[in-house]
Amino acid sequence: MADLLIPKFGDVLSVDDERLYRKQRLAAGFRLFGKFGFDEGVAGHITARDPGDPHRFWVNPFGMSFSHVRVSDLICVDAEGNVVEGDAFVNGAAFAIHSQVHAARPDVIAAAHSHSVYGKAYSSLGRKLDPITQDVCAFYQDHEVFDDFTGVVLDTEEGKRIAHALGEGKAAILRNHGLLTVGQSVESAVWWFITMERSCQAQLLAMAAGTPIHIDHEAAVNTHDVVGTETAGRFSFQPLFDQIVRLQPDLLD
Repeated sequence: MADLLIPKFGDVLSVDDERLYRKQRLAAGFRLFGKFGFDEGVAGHITARDPGDPHRFWVNPFGMSFSHVRVSDLICVDAEGNVVEGDAFVNGAAFAIHSQVHAARPDVIAAAHSHSVYGKAYSSLGRKLDPITQDVCAFYQDHEVFDDFTGVVLDTEEGKRIAHALGEGKAAILRNHGLLTVGQSVESAVWWFITMERSCQAQLLAMAAGTPIHIDHEAAVNTHDVVGTETAGRFSFQPLFDQIVRLQPDLLD
């Protein structure tokens, strides 16, 4: 199944094709974030490492609605925060966080962060998600908490601290801030964010209703090995990609 999900970009001449492939899924990710109400003013960003230069990444223009982002709107930023392709500004927080995550994790192709309602509500608890549903087991022993808040992240040193807290996991809960997810593809990074947001919602609801019953360790590990893989993340994103492209085909422009 994995081979069906990952296009082959082995030839040097196909870098442009791979770049377009990532940018199309990045634009779709923004449209999905807009559709699900993950926007909060100008806050939030998803990045995709450029296949031609791993020290550069593509990101949304600062101040543009998630629901309006097209492939042609995406901007490319270098390791110093300079916009090298595109004619818009980059969000300072996007660069401060994502540049350091990409630098610390060569395996990470994409990273996603926004101030989604349930994610930021749950982040105020300063605790990891519990293994209370099948879906949340994707994050079992695979996410961390950045247990600090010093204000809007505009300094790369703070970005380094966030990257350090993330470690080798697929996600971090940024206390009093929101969620951050990463993946070896744009597809998985976006999907991890969507399902993590829903997992925060599920846990908040369960805790409000009573005392949630935890899945035992062995079952949680086994479930993670099914729903928490890179292939599972890519595959779970695909129906959403197909849906949003059919509903909003202009995102590919």
